[in-house]
Amino acid sequence: YSALIPLLIYTGVTRYLEFKQVDGSYVYKGGKTHKVPGTETEALSSSLLGLFEKRRFRNLLVYVFKYDEKDPSTHDGLDLTTLPMSALYEKYKLDTNVRDFVGHAIALYRNDEYINEPAVGTVNRMKLYFNSIAKYLKSPYLYPLYGLGELPQGFARLSAIYGGTYMLSKPFEGITKGEDGKVTGVTSEGETAKCKIVVADPSYFPDKCKKVGQVVRAICLLREPLPNTNNSQSSQIIIPQNQVGRKSDIYVLCVSFAHNIAPQDWYVALVSTTVETANPEAELEPGMRLLGPVVEKFVSVSDIMAPNDDGKDDNVFISSSFDATTHFETTCEDIIGIYEKITGEPFNFASLDAKLEEFKNLGE
Repeated sequence: YSALIPLLIYTGVTRYLEFKQVDGSYVYKGGKTHKVPGTETEALSSSLLGLFEKRRFRNLLVYVFKYDEKDPSTHDGLDLTTLPMSALYEKYKLDTNVRDFVGHAIALYRNDEYINEPAVGTVNRMKLYFNSIAKYLKSPYLYPLYGLGELPQGFARLSAIYGGTYMLSKPFEGITKGEDGKVTGVTSEGETAKCKIVVADPSYFPDKCKKVGQVVRAICLLREPLPNTNNSQSSQIIIPQNQVGRKSDIYVLCVSFAHNIAPQDWYVALVSTTVETANPEAELEPGMRLLGPVVEKFVSVSDIMAPNDDGKDDNVFISSSFDATTHFETTCEDIIGIYEKITGEPFNFASLDAKLEEFKNLGE
């Protein structure tokens, strides 16, 4: 789980959502799919690691498990707020393959820039991953029953309770501004709804956004689970960039009838990555090879848009487009960033303490 779960709990929308665990977390190495080890025992038996790497990775896990940022006695004399992650890898003599799955399949980084950043960030991400494994055993991921469409539907219900109004299929004709240049309303079909703040995705304000990349996605219909995933009815596979000679990771997510998103014995797989060449569909090939027989395939290429400014001049706050990731880490960062721009103060996760008990039942 990630920042998304505390955010959902904070809003209270979880009362309208049901979650079920994703059965397996896997990583691609050397042309094969391997289960990501989530415990010391799994690390010692994993086919992902060689004999010497197993011991070294286990030693890193022992350090991560005991590490407490607030307790110097657990730091073993290391200051992870200044020590780069590359130095921590070197301390435990971990090779490139181990670094690949730690950074990309456990810490969920999208590139290798984190290696030169303070190790504390990666260690905390690892602790989050392994704490989630300890809680749910199979994998750290949850997926909503009936699909991701339940998320906006849940917020629509929550909004109605607080007097909010959803207007669907209404054309957007522009905004009005006051003398100070700040937004005062949103116009549709000749009517203007008054407001002080507008939050929108890039499609409403293309002139206030810039293209920062593209993402290619393939949605595939299958009749059987992904090969080499222990017949899991749902799974995620991350293909680290270095394993396939790329600059961006490839993501594979498979869900099925078990999450009530398809008829009995049908599976839906999503393969996605950031476009790097003039032939985007071919870039998905390493992920497509992991799917087994595909009944039907739907491929799309979408622009990734980002706002030109922070929105404070006119109070029009624009989100970024969804990227290639399947785990919502970057989406949560974007949401929190918009919140901080609007309120002028950081989001206080400490305020969630009273509500986190609800989290215990989310994946059961």
